[in-house]
Amino acid sequence: MNQNKKWEKCVTFHGHDSGGLTIGYKASLLAIELLELKYSPDEQVVCVSENDACGVDSIQVLLGCSVGKGNLPFHLTGKQAFSIYNHLTGKSVRLMLRKRPEGLSREESLTYYQGLEPRDMFEVVPTRIEVPEQARLFNSYICEICGERTRSNWIRIMGEKRFVLIASNLTIAMT
Repeated sequence: MNQNKKWEKCVTFHGHDSGGLTIGYKASLLAIELLELKYSPDEQVVCVSENDACGVDSIQVLLGCSVGKGNLPFHLTGKQAFSIYNHLTGKSVRLMLRKRPEGLSREESLTYYQGLEPRDMFEVVPTRIEVPEQARLFNSYICEICGERTRSNWIRIMGEKRFVLIASNLTIAMT
């Protein structure tokens, strides 16, 4: 697929073009080149995103990473940085967005990022986070406090009751 079609796919998925979408798009292109990646139908590629901004949508479209598959976890730092892993080769890289000129409008930001080559946009550094394990499947249980089903890794036992450990339910469980 050519670059224009890839970009249009990202825009369609996200809903509009933006500088932020471009950041994820160019990070994906660079990761594909550096790590010899292909679209990940399962968990072959993992991206740990340090932000939850527009660029993450491009990563979903181009790399096949998603929250539901478990290969798009977030380690939120607010940084425009992505740690990308190729499970098939064991290679990984962290892409950190370089500084941009100050005071750009949204339109200027889009034009600025669109005009850069991916290698010029990112500092390529070693990954900081170990490769996440592949997604695990969990049994489900009914919370005996709220009556709702949840994964077993979220259930806690107090006395003889199984309940979900979140602030509101914990308050209910204690009364």
